[in-house]
Amino acid sequence: MKSKEKVAKHIVKWLVNYSKKSNMQGFVVGVSGGIDSAVTSTLCAKTDLKLLCLEMPIKQQSSQDSRASDHIEWLKKKFKNVSSLRISLDKVFSSFISMLPETDNKEAQFHSLANTRARLRMTSLYYFAAINKYLVAGTGNKVEDFGVGFYTKYGDGGVDISPIADLNKTQVFSLAKYLNISDSIQKAAPTDGLWEDNRTDEDQIGASYVELEWAMNAQKNKLSKSSFNPREREVYNIYLDFYKKNQHKMNPIPVCHIPDNFL
Repeated sequence: MKSKEKVAKHIVKWLVNYSKKSNMQGFVVGVSGGIDSAVTSTLCAKTDLKLLCLEMPIKQQSSQDSRASDHIEWLKKKFKNVSSLRISLDKVFSSFISMLPETDNKEAQFHSLANTRARLRMTSLYYFAAINKYLVAGTGNKVEDFGVGFYTKYGDGGVDISPIADLNKTQVFSLAKYLNISDSIQKAAPTDGLWEDNRTDEDQIGASYVELEWAMNAQKNKLSKSSFNPREREVYNIYLDFYKKNQHKMNPIPVCHIPDNFL
């Protein structure tokens, strides 16, 4: 309990200090009904600075929708500094699709439109951040942000600060328990909420977060693959595949440097 309390207090203090240094007045968080946004929004609420929780459904699964609403209501009852807005982006998303030309590459279009949802949400978050002098608080954890790159570039990856990005998913779950996040959120299978079906993160990646954390540590500690059992080998290869192909998200944007004698 003490270690979780220390982590929570440390993050809250960091959020307060960063906000003051930035001369900002609070935070805006997109609340999805998942564990990461629930923990992030709760930590932001504990700063006593203003927190705006945004619900931004786009043809959302009803279970995700209700968990998000319930969590926000719990926060508002517990903390006086919390406000909320629900912005349905269904029409915006449908309007965008209606303007697109036909393409034969339906699979690529399918995945591109999933990322478009995340980018529409990012645009909404920054609109409210700008008019209120708030910081956009990201909800990514360590495995997603620095391991497999499981987020949308300039979507949920477009944030001002990342309060929980140094915590693994299992550590986020542990912190959620300490913070008394609702059981429905704690027990829900992690999902990015970018699809109109019930696919989970594990369905998309092919490995659980516990397995991915193991693979991330195996890479860090340079463990020999010869010691892995068949499933560990499979998971490690899944992890490495995501890690390699998503470097464009995790590394700084490449800059073409011009030699001094050219200028």
